[in-house]
Amino acid sequence: MTTDWTHGQTIVNDVRLHYVEAGDPDDETVVLVHGFPEFWYSWHHQIPTLADAGYHVIAPDMRGYNRSEKPHGVAAYRITELSADIADLCRAFDAPVHLVGHDWGGGVVWDVAARTPEVVETLTVMNAPHPGRFEEVLRTSSSQRKRSWYMFFFQLPWLPEKFITGLNCLALGSMLRDGTVTPGAFTDDDVARYKEAFSRPGAATSAINYYRALFREGLKDKIPFVSAATAETQVDVPTLLLWGEQDDALELELTEGLDRWVADIEVVRIPGASHWVQFDAPETVTEELLRFIRIHE
Repeated sequence: MTTDWTHGQTIVNDVRLHYVEAGDPDDETVVLVHGFPEFWYSWHHQIPTLADAGYHVIAPDMRGYNRSEKPHGVAAYRITELSADIADLCRAFDAPVHLVGHDWGGGVVWDVAARTPEVVETLTVMNAPHPGRFEEVLRTSSSQRKRSWYMFFFQLPWLPEKFITGLNCLALGSMLRDGTVTPGAFTDDDVARYKEAFSRPGAATSAINYYRALFREGLKDKIPFVSAATAETQVDVPTLLLWGEQDDALELELTEGLDRWVADIEVVRIPGASHWVQFDAPETVTEELLRFIRIHE
């Protein structure tokens, strides 16, 4: 572990977020947003390298995760709230920033770029489908619906939490170890850190509430005269989509046809990586991220 980062806290969108910071605050800022069931540590391969390359790096725990505040209730985890958290965090660190997200963090940063493009210099998304394309593929692909079974399971009360955290978070450890393609991508120490973070009081329910809120808002969106807080779709900032091709949860066709929603997009597929792309191919991910950011400086 490096000692070249520090821990901090800030209030954004009326919620307290914990974050890790590295690099010179006078340099351009890169904000790294983790996914499920992760926390800031998911970027520990990238943080020191980005800082050494001359960037100011901020890696938050999203609301509900690890050391960040855990608001009660499903409504607290609507996409509009998650997006506002990150947009305000970008403003707190001298927006516009180079915004990066993986998995659920990717879903959130898609929305940040669509709703508040003024806080985003560049957008990089890793193994997180654009919401418009995801809805389209879910409608037409029975294979993707099967891969997304867990999203429906997560709608149940209390049982998903018990499943993931039971027996010392056995299912969580299996999710990480079995989901990668590079041997040892997640070390025993990595898995232990993930288990500790996910076992904090309220963390499991908060994380799963992301899915519950998404599902409920999606249903509301189908009912006439009912207001829903669903994800925005049109993105007009320079965008890089990094995609581990061996993703068990998301089909490769989700990386196709995105120019209907994203005006300026580059897609880079990484054959030897899974959904956990920044663990399977950390050097490739960092190199591609730096290349893309530097092009648009």
